[in-house]
Amino acid sequence: MSRYDGDVLPGSWRRPRVVPELPAVRDLVVEDAETGFCGAVVRCETVPGGATVTLEDRRGRLRAFPLGPGFLVDGSPVTLVRPPAAAGPTPSRRTASGSVAVADTRARVAAASRIYVEGRHDAELVERVWGDDLRIEGVVVEYLGGIDDLSAVVRDFRPGPARRLGVLVDHLVAGSKESRIAAVITSPHVLVVGHPYVDVWQAVRPAALGIDAWPEVPRGQPWKEGVCRALGWPIESAAAWRRILSRVDSYADLEPSLPGRVEEVIDFVTNDPNHP
Repeated sequence: MSRYDGDVLPGSWRRPRVVPELPAVRDLVVEDAETGFCGAVVRCETVPGGATVTLEDRRGRLRAFPLGPGFLVDGSPVTLVRPPAAAGPTPSRRTASGSVAVADTRARVAAASRIYVEGRHDAELVERVWGDDLRIEGVVVEYLGGIDDLSAVVRDFRPGPARRLGVLVDHLVAGSKESRIAAVITSPHVLVVGHPYVDVWQAVRPAALGIDAWPEVPRGQPWKEGVCRALGWPIESAAAWRRILSRVDSYADLEPSLPGRVEEVIDFVTNDPNHP
């Protein structure tokens, strides 16, 4: 018989793809490939049906999955395995917004949905407190320079089911100019919310600045100039804002109405089937 009888390459000659094993350590962000559920690992445990891993998404929802293959990290498949025993419990690090900090993960590519805010100071405050969350979600925040042309802005944005727009407005109270402008926007793919303050400066708790309350500024006087004058600060809004922003370390330094509105907008723009 010839030594070359038969097929020398029977079957598939390619090596099977090796899926790496990855310890399911706490706060590791993974995605279940089948359901698309994405969250941080909070625990691994053994139940009657076998070993499971529990994930918590940014909205605090918990779901348990069988430990093993079928997960993605940064878009690549992995097999989750039980982490090595730790010497003791490690407290979760929290972001400035109060969310569980996500370790060892890159920012997502920017999604089509957006959040618009009125001005540069609003954008900088949102970035300071919610920046980590927004980068993980792939949400971009842009500032408008006012909302007088909001209808045209929305029309140019072309919102849709996979292209949502959230707008955060200053001084959105009954009877205000801002409330009348917001009422015109009727698209189900646009959410306009706001806080009651004349300017986003007022959303910072006075205690964070070491003052008892924000000054009352007489009607007809530029509000920021009046605040600087009453507090004895140089009448320079950029310098005043740097001073204010430097005192904000987390959501706890803000009036409760602002974090609630920002979280509502983030949930709206990320709660669509096409969001990463």
